[in-house]
Amino acid sequence: MKFLLYVFVVTFFLNCKAQTSTEMHNSKDIRTEIKTRPKLVVGIVVDQMRYDYITRFYGKYGNGGFKRMINEGFNCKNNYFNYIPTKTGPGHASIFSGTTPKYHGIIGNNWFDKSLKRKVNCVEDNTVEPIGTDSADGKKSPQWLLTTTLADENRLFTQMKGKSIGISIKHRGAILSAGHSANAAYWFDLNGKGNWITSSFYMDALPQWVQDFNTSDVTESYFKEWNTLYDINTYTESGNDLNNFERIFEGKKSATFPYDLEALRRENGNYKIITESPYGNSLTTDFAISALDAEELGKDNITDVLTISYSSTDKVGHDFGVNAVETEDTYLRLDLDLERLFNALDEKVGEGEYTMFLTSDHGAQYVPDYLKSK
Repeated sequence: MKFLLYVFVVTFFLNCKAQTSTEMHNSKDIRTEIKTRPKLVVGIVVDQMRYDYITRFYGKYGNGGFKRMINEGFNCKNNYFNYIPTKTGPGHASIFSGTTPKYHGIIGNNWFDKSLKRKVNCVEDNTVEPIGTDSADGKKSPQWLLTTTLADENRLFTQMKGKSIGISIKHRGAILSAGHSANAAYWFDLNGKGNWITSSFYMDALPQWVQDFNTSDVTESYFKEWNTLYDINTYTESGNDLNNFERIFEGKKSATFPYDLEALRRENGNYKIITESPYGNSLTTDFAISALDAEELGKDNITDVLTISYSSTDKVGHDFGVNAVETEDTYLRLDLDLERLFNALDEKVGEGEYTMFLTSDHGAQYVPDYLKSK
């Protein structure tokens, strides 16, 4: 069960001047030397990432993304939370609260509430208003989360001076990471106009920088062809591109490369199809870097927290499976997005001035029909 519960939990402390302690073995007292605190803590969750995506695709990663974390960081190989079910909501809540669903209250993405006598979503909140959209997808908050998160504790520790911002394609990925006291949590409006949105739990109106991002052509620019990053014949770590185990998008005859997202958008949920490709991760990175600039995260000596959850890895994984060329290509492209994010942090916050960790909320199994065929 450990494999299914937490197949990829890896913590890296990247470029951080952290607090250190020195124990004097010839004395009864322990002296602690406080050095510079990180100006920014960045918590990254890669949704549905199996541990073997690091080892399987290692030879094709560049040096600035996953490999940079491996070479400069620390790998916690036997770190997991013992609970079921392993879904996005419980996973994010467990990572950022440090406890299990029994205590933090997020027992699934959805569950039947005995007192309300109906099914509820883990971040639904009908007392708040959507901001940036007319969709009910904006009526969300962390009201079901019973505990504080790492970001909440930093807000309390800094007398609410340190900023906390959560970003994810999925509302639960953004909200449950950022917690109750976040300055903002932003998620993508799948069913609306392709905007980044929030709720009145956090604010009364979108900041100007978010409005500017939404009216720019950044999102529209990802309605383009998705082909393999490298020659498809070199994707030897995955199965055949043409097989019977993958979802076929409406408008295509097979689940094979290339994918013309502009041509497929109308029959596949419009903006939704971007999130079901690697470009959803690229869009998330674009937005996170914009937040870094506009919110001036890590610009002073009061620690800020930025949480980023990459959701498109999960969506591609569900559509195509863990053995798909599409999945491999998504991780190779995510590696480039991580490098872009790390470079932005180096430039805007400063090398040695931030702490980062990267982990996964859950993994995935092989498609059952594929296993039967073998």
